[in-house]
Amino acid sequence: MKRSLVVGLVVVGLLSTFSGLVLYAQDTGREQVVNGLFATLPDVPPIPEDNPMTPEKIELGKMLFFEPRLSASGIISCHTCHNLSLGGTDRLPSSLGHDFQTGGRNAPTVLNAAFFNLQFWDGRATGLEEQAQGPIQAGVEMAMPADLAVERIASIEGYLPFFQAAFPDEENPITFLNIAKAIATFERTLITPDDALDRYLRGDESALSADAKRGMEIVVQVGCVACHNGPMLSTGTLMPFNHGTDLGLATVTGEAADERLFRVSTWRNVSLTAPYFHDGSAATLEDAVRTMAVVQLNRTLTDEEVFYILAFLESLVGDAPEITIPELPVN
Repeated sequence: MKRSLVVGLVVVGLLSTFSGLVLYAQDTGREQVVNGLFATLPDVPPIPEDNPMTPEKIELGKMLFFEPRLSASGIISCHTCHNLSLGGTDRLPSSLGHDFQTGGRNAPTVLNAAFFNLQFWDGRATGLEEQAQGPIQAGVEMAMPADLAVERIASIEGYLPFFQAAFPDEENPITFLNIAKAIATFERTLITPDDALDRYLRGDESALSADAKRGMEIVVQVGCVACHNGPMLSTGTLMPFNHGTDLGLATVTGEAADERLFRVSTWRNVSLTAPYFHDGSAATLEDAVRTMAVVQLNRTLTDEEVFYILAFLESLVGDAPEITIPELPVN
């Protein structure tokens, strides 16, 4: 059963403030449950104090998320690589960008990305607002310099009323930062709670099959949950992964200590987001499970263990919001 996007628009109450972020809650009737290493996914992610969510900003962000004119070619949008019909990815080992270039890394899912502080595989960006600015400007992705992106959007007169509504206190609201803020705000609605694990943690014993429950036990026993735990089934931190030729964070910092550091992937909706790893080298979820066990745990899993782990991972598909493709201004 899918949730309406309207659910993501109704912000009803302040819960707490931490690390410069404000966390809001919605009246969904679902309690937050923490049970050992596992926890249910909150309905609403942390929201920066300087970028509050409003229906107007969400609507603008949705338009810009689907807007191909933010790219130099006029044919690539955020949705090109983060297709909401494909689990928030493009299901390619490495995304095709400007002039059919590839950047060498797999597109991580945009679903539930709002719960991560570190963004990109190498964690080089902090928060969705900073992340949203990167692909637009990257030469191998959308290849649109910030000033030209603003010029392009400002030249489309139909966008002005939407920016004015989203940023009512600004005299000149069409800025590159506001483009990123709007996209980030829309992305904060792309939350998929209430999967089988969430329902099980809330007391529905039948939500997980017997095979999935056994898989849940095995990932604890073999040590997968050292990195895959909590609401996102990921610590969200950078961990060493000595697989492939990519140097991870070191490609940004040049520091030897940062070699092979990659952000721990979420298990949420993982069965929808093949291929796997930063380089897309694992074609199937089974390939990924077996490789991770060998590389990270120095362990070769039995076929039986893999069977049960896959049953658990395949149960982690949550309720996706219903997204209506927006009608973009013509001029």
